[in-house]
Amino acid sequence: MTPPVPVPSSDDNNHGMRVLPITQATAATFPDLFIQLTFLCFVRTGSKRILCPLTGEMIAHEGDLILFPSGSVVTLENRPLINADYRADGVYFPHDMVRTIFPDSRVDSEPPGIQIIRADPLRPLELLTLIEETLGNATLPPPIRQHRLLEPLIWLRHHGIRLSVQDEEGPLARLRSLIETDLERPWRAMDAARHFAMSEPTFRRWLARSGYSFARVLHHTRLENGLALLQNTRTPIAQVALECGFKTPSHFSDSFKKRFGLKPTAIRSPAE
Repeated sequence: MTPPVPVPSSDDNNHGMRVLPITQATAATFPDLFIQLTFLCFVRTGSKRILCPLTGEMIAHEGDLILFPSGSVVTLENRPLINADYRADGVYFPHDMVRTIFPDSRVDSEPPGIQIIRADPLRPLELLTLIEETLGNATLPPPIRQHRLLEPLIWLRHHGIRLSVQDEEGPLARLRSLIETDLERPWRAMDAARHFAMSEPTFRRWLARSGYSFARVLHHTRLENGLALLQNTRTPIAQVALECGFKTPSHFSDSFKKRFGLKPTAIRSPAE
């Protein structure tokens, strides 16, 4: 949960939006995940525990909607049921759409943190139905499609939800976006510095403002994209490893377990 982490579709008619099904067979905790775009997570089965620096510990249950503001760094625990996988559907909203409905959100204002809308009484899953129907209807004229895709944000504002767009020009967001253009590339700090028209020492000082080193951002970006592919797709794990820039599946598996506490195979099948 990057993505957390999946990169939204480039379909202009859908404004880069799509519904991402998330499944997980085993309970696991994922620390320090970076949420780059505003993310709506609809819990289908199981529950999700969230640790947010601003709002503390929260737990979302079946039918609840979790709102992750852009720029969030959170720890998540997905909890499957005894006889069923954890399942959720997620939708990323581009910055421009959020600003359209929340024009008073300011980058320099205090971010709202994670928010949960409970299944009872507001039934937020109806928003997911609206999004799915809109994205699936190829006959809608573009202006109507755009308006319908904004309706979930209008609904949220109507019910007192506050959203803000954090600075996408910040070092962490910009570097992650660059790495995600080609996860398989053997990125070096020198390459990133050159892309941002900086010397390497200047680049490292600039990145230090985010509290992260280049090596850590690179490693986290690759692992979080790998996690998203494991949860959102049926891509073979060996292929996930290579697509995310790991030289071998075993290197990916070892790195994944070191960070998340379980092997990639456990995401798709219950741990023994």
